[in-house]
Amino acid sequence: MCQVITERGHILQLISVCIIVKNEEKHIEECCRRLCPYDFEIVVVDTGSTDRTIDLARKYTDRVYSFAWCDDFSAAKNFAMQKASHNWILSIDCDEYVESIDLNTLQEYMHTQPKAAGRILIRNRFTENGQTSYEQVRVSRFVNRQYYRFEGAIHEQLVPISIPAKYVYSVPVTVLHVGYDGSQEEMRNKSLRNISLLKKELDAQGDDPYLYYQLGQSYRKLHDYENALLYFERGISMDVEPALDYVQTMVESYGYTLLDLKRNKDALNLLGVYDVFARRADFLFLMGLVYMNNGLFNEAIREFQKSTTMEEFSVDGVNSYKAYYNIGVIYECTGYVKEAKEAYRKCGNYAPAKERLRALS
Repeated sequence: MCQVITERGHILQLISVCIIVKNEEKHIEECCRRLCPYDFEIVVVDTGSTDRTIDLARKYTDRVYSFAWCDDFSAAKNFAMQKASHNWILSIDCDEYVESIDLNTLQEYMHTQPKAAGRILIRNRFTENGQTSYEQVRVSRFVNRQYYRFEGAIHEQLVPISIPAKYVYSVPVTVLHVGYDGSQEEMRNKSLRNISLLKKELDAQGDDPYLYYQLGQSYRKLHDYENALLYFERGISMDVEPALDYVQTMVESYGYTLLDLKRNKDALNLLGVYDVFARRADFLFLMGLVYMNNGLFNEAIREFQKSTTMEEFSVDGVNSYKAYYNIGVIYECTGYVKEAKEAYRKCGNYAPAKERLRALS
């Protein structure tokens, strides 16, 4: 068998992209079309479509399979990985469109980090009240199936099979997630569906901090902050590993929920876990907001400034333009116009900052 050698001297390792679908005729063609330039194998697993999804998928791949839906996303995704021809798996959803992939660097990681889980960058696009905004997060989606499998009926996670712990790293893959572009009614129905499945799984397996975290996130999407706080508190009260991404996000979401409920003083209690969670910009940005909402403006500026020095982040802007914008707002509101302008200028093309600069000119 001939072996292809990459420009960096490695044997080329092939990649399968796995996608599970159901009634996704709106997204499947664009999802597959974006993959075509990379010569990946595309594996599509259908869980019961009644529209044209399967026919459209077959225009791009002959590896289309049916899976009897059993209220378990992990079961469907593991089935898709089993059907792939290659060990290296990029798992994406049908409403996620590849924007960029650095194949040479990706191949390098595949050789130097064979047992690690690659975190791709997902740009979530939100459309609400006619306004479009973006949020960036990193999620583990690129793995060697010899070492990882999915677990969890909903909001599934990649977990190690034969290695002692999950090690993650960032890979040069960016996708655009358009699933939040639906109507408010669609989003509400999706959140209610998720809550139902999460509670079903919780009843089946008992207390689980990850399920509590996902329930909290689902209730936040419904703006039901009381229930969101209830489940975040349950998750945080358990024996959790602070180094896990979802635990970090759960603590941050807990803080935001307290602020949404106007429990600003209670949010100051996060200082008790500051040393544990102040390892990425998102937490420092949150603490800036906590101080800001408690009228502690010097402390807020300090946290926002610290967040701009952090390389690790989940949400776009918390270590750059959003932090500088909040610094500008504080300076402007406290009468320091020169300092406010300086902070706003550091925001680049961030529209709210440009607006404030025009107003102050």
